[in-house]
Formats: sequence, C-alpha cells, structure tokens
Amino acid sequence: MIKINLITVGKLKEQYWRDAVAEYSKRLGAFCKLEVIELGESKLPEEPSEKQKLTALQKEAKDIEPYLNSKGVFNIAMCIEGKQMSSEELSQKLDSCSVSGYSTVNFIIGSSFGISKDIKSRADLRLSMSEMTFPHQLARVMLIEQIYRAFQISAHTKYHK
Repeated sequence: MIKINLITVGKLKEQYWRDAVAEYSKRLGAFCKLEVIELGESKLPEEPSEKQKLTALQKEAKDIEPYLNSKGVFNIAMCIEGKQMSSEELSQKLDSCSVSGYSTVNFIIGSSFGISKDIKSRADLRLSMSEMTFPHQLARVMLIEQIYRAFQISAHTKYHK
C-alpha cells in the first residue's frame, strides 16, 4: 500500500477545515497510508519585506528537506506555476508512481508565500490546482479531496462522475 504524505507549512485553524481533512483521511485509509505533517510557519510582520519572505521560505525549506531525501519517494510541490492536471491525470500519476517502485508520494504545500526555489527544483513534479487563488486552508482540503478522487478513479467506483 502506497504512503501519501501531505506535508504542509502551517496548521488548519478552523474546526470545519480540520473536520473535512479528517473525513477524507478516514476515507483514504482504504487506499493508502496517509500522514498529514504540519510544519511550523514563520512569523512575519503584516507587510514583510522581500528579504523577510525569502528568509522565511529558507527556514521552511529546512523543515521540509528531511522528507525529500528518502529512497523511493516521489515529491510533488504544489505551486501556482506548476502543471495543471485533470483528476484522471492525477489518478494515472499516482498509479504510475506505485508501479514505478515509489513507496511514498509527498505532496508539499508551502506557506502563503509559497515554497522555496530549492524545494521546487528538487521536486519530481510541480503541480498547480488552478491559476485562481484560493484560501490556503481551502487548498489543503481541495488537494486531499483530489487525492481521494484519484484513488476512487483507479478503483473504478461511482464517486467520480
């Protein structure tokens, strides 16, 4: 059974977002071993300078780094400039990872300022959910739902129509 790590910078603040992630986490238990890893978010002033943002991204990258280096891991950086995929294409990508010998797929969600260039350059895939902007916490729920949908597509269930 493949392992999916949802590596995120920051925590879900509202209970309804946590409830949504918990529901999809429970559903995913039939298809994969899911781990949600919430890393600390850098504290920045209301209007940080570019240097402060860069420093924060570098610090967050150091926290993400240990999860990238394991053998058999396929890393997906979630970023707006990434490739957009349909739900079916994501399903095929997860299937491909599994048959290609990857035991773990990391989905990496940075802070509201994104992900460092270093982490993006080391990712096997840069993935974008949309060119639109979504609240950071909603994007996490949307991603976990899409992961669930991808497994449902592979299982040929009625969930995906």
